[in-house]
Amino acid sequence: MGLFRRNKVWWMTFIHQGQQVRRSTGTTDKRLAEAILGKVRVKIVEGRFFDTLEAKDHTFNDMMDRYLKERSITKAPASRRRDEQCLTHLRSAFGSLNLAEVTPKLLAAYKAKRRETAKPATVNKELGLVRHSFNVAIREWEWCRDNPMQRVCMEKVRNERDRWLSSDEEGRLLAHSAPWLQDIIVFALNTGMRRGEILNLQWQAIDLNRQVLVVMRSKNGEKRTVPLNGRLTDLLKRKASKRAAGSFVFASSAETLFDARNLTRSFRLAATKAALSDFRFHDLRHTFATRLAQAGVDLYKVQRLLGHKTAAMTQRYAHHSPESLREGVLILERVHPQISQNYHNEGGAVGECCASA
Repeated sequence: MGLFRRNKVWWMTFIHQGQQVRRSTGTTDKRLAEAILGKVRVKIVEGRFFDTLEAKDHTFNDMMDRYLKERSITKAPASRRRDEQCLTHLRSAFGSLNLAEVTPKLLAAYKAKRRETAKPATVNKELGLVRHSFNVAIREWEWCRDNPMQRVCMEKVRNERDRWLSSDEEGRLLAHSAPWLQDIIVFALNTGMRRGEILNLQWQAIDLNRQVLVVMRSKNGEKRTVPLNGRLTDLLKRKASKRAAGSFVFASSAETLFDARNLTRSFRLAATKAALSDFRFHDLRHTFATRLAQAGVDLYKVQRLLGHKTAAMTQRYAHHSPESLREGVLILERVHPQISQNYHNEGGAVGECCASA
C-alpha cells in the first residue's frame, strides 16, 4: 500500500484479495494524502472500505432505475405512476451523484427547497421513495451500508378531511351523474371501498348468496371481506342480469378495466353541476365511515369495514359517534345500579356514611 502522484494529484495503490486497486485521494497535498491513506488502512482492517467503494460506484440514477425495474413494477399502477412522478424532481437534484454523496444534509436541503412549492404530503412521498430505495439497495443489492434518510425527519402532514355528503347533496350528485356513474357512487357509499378497489372488482369475488364480496388486494396488500346490504345486492343482481363476457363488475364499454382518470373526470363534472364544493371521489369513503359512526356503529367495526390496519386511522370518525360514546357511560348504571340507586333514595346517606368513616 502506497502513494504515487499523477497530474499533481496523489493516488493510493494497494492489493486486495489478489487485485490491485488504485484510487485518487483527491488532493495535491502529500501530507493530507498520507492522512487519507491512513484512514483507508483502518477501513480495510474493519472491512468497511469496499462498502464505501461500492456506494461510490453506483449513482442515484442507477439505484432508481433498478428500483423501478425490480420493485416499483410489482406495485399497483397508481403507485407506479406516483413513483415516476416523484422521480421527476428527485433525479434533477440527485441523479448524477453517487450514493455516498447523497447525504442527510443534501436531503434536508432538498426538503426545505421543495417545501416552497409542494405540499408536505408530496414531499413525504418523494422522501419515502428515497428511503425505501436505499433500504432495498442495502439489504438486497449490497450497494451501500447506510441509509441517509434515517437521519432526516419527514414533514408534518395535516391533511385530515372531514367532508361527507348530506342526504340532499347525495341526491343532487346522483341526479347529475350518468347511470353508470350512479352505480359506482352508490357502491362506494355503501361499501366504503376505494376507487381502485371498485374498478378492479371482478365477479368472481362476489357471492350474492352469502351477500359478501372479497377485496382481493387492498391498499395495505391484504384481503378483506365486505358485507353487502340489500341496496347493493339489488344493484349487483341487476348488473349481473345484463352481464357480458367481461370479468369486471364496473367495466368500460369494451368490457375492459375502466380507466380511473375517466372516472375522476366524470365525477368532478357531476360534482360541479351538483354545486358540491371541495368534494372528491375519496370523500365517498369518508361519507360511508361518517354515516356508520353517526349511527352508533362501533369504531372497531368501522375499522374492519374500511380495511384500516390500525385504529388510529379510524379515530378521526370518533367525534361523529356521540350516541355510541354515551352507551359507554350508560353501561355503568347497568353494571353497578344498586349503589347509585341507594344514594338517590336515601338522600346522600351513602356519602355521609363514608364521610363519617
